[in-house]
Amino acid sequence: MSLIEPIVLKGFRDSLPEQEIPKKKIMRALEDEFQSFGFVPIDTPALEYTSVLLGKGGGETDKQIFHFTDNGGREVALRFDLTVPFARFLAAHSSLLALPFKRYHINKVWRGENPQKGRYREFIQCDFDIVGADNAESDFEILSLMDASFRMLQVGGYEFHVAHRGLFNAFLDFNGIRDKSIDILRCVDKLRKIGEEAVLEQLSQITGSRETAGKILEYIDRPENESFEEGIARLEGLAGGENEASRRLREILALIRACGIEEHFMLDPSITRGLDYYTGIVYETFLTECPQIGSVCSGGRYNELASLYTKEHLPGVGSSIGLDRLLAALEELKSPLLADSASADLVILHRPGEEALAMKSAAALRARGVKVDVYLTPEKKAKQQYDYAARNRIQFSLSFTAEGAYSLKNLETREVTVTSSVDDICSQLAR
Repeated sequence: MSLIEPIVLKGFRDSLPEQEIPKKKIMRALEDEFQSFGFVPIDTPALEYTSVLLGKGGGETDKQIFHFTDNGGREVALRFDLTVPFARFLAAHSSLLALPFKRYHINKVWRGENPQKGRYREFIQCDFDIVGADNAESDFEILSLMDASFRMLQVGGYEFHVAHRGLFNAFLDFNGIRDKSIDILRCVDKLRKIGEEAVLEQLSQITGSRETAGKILEYIDRPENESFEEGIARLEGLAGGENEASRRLREILALIRACGIEEHFMLDPSITRGLDYYTGIVYETFLTECPQIGSVCSGGRYNELASLYTKEHLPGVGSSIGLDRLLAALEELKSPLLADSASADLVILHRPGEEALAMKSAAALRARGVKVDVYLTPEKKAKQQYDYAARNRIQFSLSFTAEGAYSLKNLETREVTVTSSVDDICSQLAR
C-alpha cells in the first residue's frame, strides 16, 4: 500500500505547540478582557445553509465563500465571518436573551481569498458585539473594549481609525451619487491596496465624472495633523451641514475624552469597510510599529443585518480582532507575549521504581497551581529526558535524591536546590 502524501491545502496550515501555546494564552487573555466588560460567550455552527450567508457581506465576499452540496442534497457553506451567523442566531434566540445583549465569540472562519503574510483561508476571529442599543454609549463601549484589549496585549503604539457610514452617505446624497454608494464604498475600501490614482480612475468610471471622483477623494483625504473635532466640522461642510451622523460622532468623541483615551483615536474618512451591512460608525486598527500588516481589528455598526432574518428591530455594533494577523504582527515586533511557549512550569524526571513518588509529587504540585509534566518513560537515559524538557521549553526539572528529597534544577542556570517541602518548591518557582 502506497503512503498518502501529508500535504496541507493552500491557504491552510498546521500549528505546532510553540505556536499554539502563546495563541491560546492570548485568546484566554482576550476572553478575560471581554468578560471584564460584561460580555458573554456564544457559539454557532461552522456550516450554515448557503442561503443564510450569501448576499449578506457583498459581492466580493460572496465569491470567497466555500460552499458545496452535502450528502443530503442541501446547499451549505462555511461561515466567512462570525457576524452574519450571529445575526441568524439573534433571530432564532432573541426571546431567550436579555437586551442589550453583549456577546463575544472566538472561532475559525473560512474565505477563499489569496493567502499572504498574516492572512490565510482558514483563520480565527475574536468578535465582540452589542445588540439591542443604538446610541453613542454602545458605540463607545466597543471602542473602549478595543482600547483596553490592545493596551493589555502590549503591542506598542496603536491607532483606531474611525469614520461614519451615515456621514459618508450624507456626502453622497449632497452630491447626487447615493445610488452608486455600494460601488463607491468598495472602491474607496481599496485605497490602501491599490493607491489614490487607481482609485481615482475607478471612481471616475463609477460616477461618470472625474470631477465627482475628485470630490470623493477630497472627502476621504485627511489633512495632516487634523484633530478629530476639526475633521467632523470639515466633513460636515462637504456633506451639506450638521446631521445625525456628525452629532453621533461628537457624542462618541466626548466619551473618549472623558475616559482619557483620545490619543489612540483619529477620524479617518477613508475607512468605509467594504461589507454592505454596515450602517453607522466604522473603524480599523493599525499598529504604528508594524503598518505593513494592515488592520488587525475592525468593525462598525450594523443596524439592519438582523432584519434579514426577523421583523424584530435588533440594532448592533461590534468589532473583530483578526487573531492570525495580530500574531504575525506580534512576531514582527518580537513581543514577549510569544516568548513563553513552555508546555509546563516543571517536568518531573525519575528513575524506574519511582513512578508512584513522581505521580504523587505531581498531584501535590498541581493542587498548588503548578503546571507539571511527568516524563513517562523513566527507563530512558538522562540526556534523552533533558532533551525532552528542552524541546518543550520547560525551565525547571524535579528529580529525587537517594534519601527521597526533592532536587529542583533550573535548566537554564543549572542551579540546583534540594528540599523536602513541596511548598518550598512552589516558592522557588515563584521567585
